[in-house]
Amino acid sequence: MTKDGFTTNGVGLVLEGGALRGIFTAGVLDFFMEQGLKFPYVVGVSAGACNLLGYAAHQIGYTKNCMIQRDAKNQYFGVNQLLHAKTIINLDRIFYEYPYNQLPFNFQAFFNSGIRTEFVVTNCTTGKAEYLNENSNEHRLGTLGKASASVPLFSKMVELDEKKYLDGGLADSIPIERAITQGFLKNVVILTRSRGVIPKMNSYQRILYQTFYKDFPKLMETILNRPTKYERQLALLDCLQEDEKVFVIRPELPEIKRFETDPDTLETYYQHGLQIAKSRWEELQAYLFHSAPTSQLTES
Repeated sequence: MTKDGFTTNGVGLVLEGGALRGIFTAGVLDFFMEQGLKFPYVVGVSAGACNLLGYAAHQIGYTKNCMIQRDAKNQYFGVNQLLHAKTIINLDRIFYEYPYNQLPFNFQAFFNSGIRTEFVVTNCTTGKAEYLNENSNEHRLGTLGKASASVPLFSKMVELDEKKYLDGGLADSIPIERAITQGFLKNVVILTRSRGVIPKMNSYQRILYQTFYKDFPKLMETILNRPTKYERQLALLDCLQEDEKVFVIRPELPEIKRFETDPDTLETYYQHGLQIAKSRWEELQAYLFHSAPTSQLTES
């Protein structure tokens, strides 16, 4: 490892979603980038896919600035978007407008990063997770991010490659198994929920899902089974952690709302991510060196 940075060739990075809770992940990754920490493989879900973009392009602050919009005219979420864009979450603004206007995105840095990236999406017909990537086409890259982040009920299905997709977190909220099957037996996992918190589904939500997605039975099954699968994934992380095969970073503050709109609250959660990453930096370095022998650490 050098002051200029290092690549952990033997370790993957897994990024959970969670809508605006992803601002925590943005704080963690900004600290990683400041330290020059580069992973060769990153798989991101929903808000984690948004974070993946800024991290692979090495644009410190990019995701934070996307998520915290203090200027009302640049906001992508809320009643104004419902009135003007006919959707409460304007993902087109995030993935097709911001990168070229308000928040220029360095597409070439992303494509030339040397990082293998995967965006988790849920196929609405099969109900299964798919892991997609893009290495040259700017518009398709934005569409992958949009598909991965398309929250059910709040967003329309995204059509890509003649298929319909929704939020990747429905089918694979924490894609740790995907990372392992891709050959990364050691992984750093960034979660956006506090320890012990599991997504719940009340009867009202169940009725809404059954009404909106009645023509997609496999998708419905996946949505209804999500809390159970999420609990299993947390149990798997605990087992892997005991075997020192995973390093988990999660918030220690009470989690914020999934659709938090207060910029100050979001800023606090972002700063919390920065501080957690900083406080666990030495522990993380020990894990990385233990996980990947010196011969597997590549100076960059």
